[in-house]
Order: sequence, then structure tokens, then C-alpha cells
Amino acid sequence: MQSAKKNVKRVAIAVAGGAVLLVGIIAIPYPGPGWLIVFTGLAILATEFAWARRALDFAKGKYDAWTAWLRRQHPAFRIAVLAATGAVVLLTLWLLNVFGLMSDWVNAPINWLRSPFVN
Repeated sequence: MQSAKKNVKRVAIAVAGGAVLLVGIIAIPYPGPGWLIVFTGLAILATEFAWARRALDFAKGKYDAWTAWLRRQHPAFRIAVLAATGAVVLLTLWLLNVFGLMSDWVNAPINWLRSPFVN
């Protein structure tokens, strides 16, 4: 009985942590707490899985190293990184047809706002 409870708990943690981790990975390029969500998903998984603890420690170390390196760069380079991130966000929103849907909502159908994947 105890083993069955433990297995159910491990599966529940794996599903919940995996879902949070997936949402975090998707959210990374967007404004908001993408990395925080990733770290939260890994922390949930780390309560039951040693590999997740190692991955969490590794990811936090790489994130801290990246932010420290970026802080040492020239402000123009930091602005370029911000602009590139913004371009990725805009591109993915366009490909997902978010702008096309918004133009339909305001009754201003602008064809170039539509994703090429939408008819």
C-alpha cells in the first residue's frame, strides 16, 4: 500500500512539475516570469527526482552567469539583446496569428497581420 501511494505521488509530481516546466519554457522569450516558471517546474520535480535537482542547479548557475555577463556588456549591446528578444516575441505572436485575431476583434481586417499559416 505504501509503495502504491509513493508511486502515485511520484507520478503526480512528474505530471505537475513537467507541465509547469513546459509552460515556463514556452514563456521564456515573452515578457514576464518565464525563467521563474522554469525554475519552479524544476523545483517541483526536484522534490522527487535527483536529475531535476542537478538540472535546477545547472540552470540557475547558467542563468546567473548569463545575467552577470550581460550586465558587464556595453549598454548598446544590452539594448540589442532586448530588441532581438522583442523581435522573437513579435515573430512568434505573428506566426500564431495573434495580430490577425486582434485585427478581426476591432473589425479592421488587415491582411498582412495574418499569419501565413492561416487561410
